[in-house]
Amino acid sequence: MDGLSTDSTVTIIKGIQSKIEDWIIKTHCKKINFIRKSETDSGQSDAINTWLKLATWAIVTYLNSDDTYEPGTLERVVHHFERSDKMRCYGKCKIIDTHDKEIRKFITWYKNLLWNSYSYAKLLTENFISQMTVFWKREVMEELWCFDVDEHLCMDYEYRLRIGSKYDPIYIPEYLSNFRFYQTSKSWSRFVKQFTDELRIAKKYARGEYRWALFLHRINYYKIVVAYKLLHIFRI
Repeated sequence: MDGLSTDSTVTIIKGIQSKIEDWIIKTHCKKINFIRKSETDSGQSDAINTWLKLATWAIVTYLNSDDTYEPGTLERVVHHFERSDKMRCYGKCKIIDTHDKEIRKFITWYKNLLWNSYSYAKLLTENFISQMTVFWKREVMEELWCFDVDEHLCMDYEYRLRIGSKYDPIYIPEYLSNFRFYQTSKSWSRFVKQFTDELRIAKKYARGEYRWALFLHRINYYKIVVAYKLLHIFRI
């Protein structure tokens, strides 16, 4: 999904289309059905929703153009879903720079401590799941619809909390994807707004309950904002 880019995005996509169409998901011996669209949208959430309506497989996800999957991720995800009756999953994620070199290992170490166990209350305390590792079944989308088009920075967190009260995820203790960090990325350049939105969304889905979780989220909010400001000052 491309929002009428004026740079070389469409040319690059066209250049890799034939390569992607030649891929085969070995688990099911299926080829990739490549669909490319370049059109106006009302934001990232709207673009993701448009794509989700086009998806035909039983398992869905989305990946931003600057992030990557680890080799074998799709096969591993299918493998875990076939051996479980759960409706969604998440895994581990590394942070990489523009040259694919792993960076900020201390943040990955911190998240690794959180990823090992899951509860809805824990998710309300902090958005500890990396979006690019999340996959879910179409039935979830058909029941609880897609992303909130009014959310532009935390649409993934809102969606996880919306479906999380009903569907616990599978945790895959392997690195599935890589988050690409650079100084001008949306999540980095607007991190205060992002974390403020996360707190607002957590309050919405706590619905007057989970008071301890919200208290911890407020602490985490200040902790993360201060940490990110220091990282921004020292350009780490």
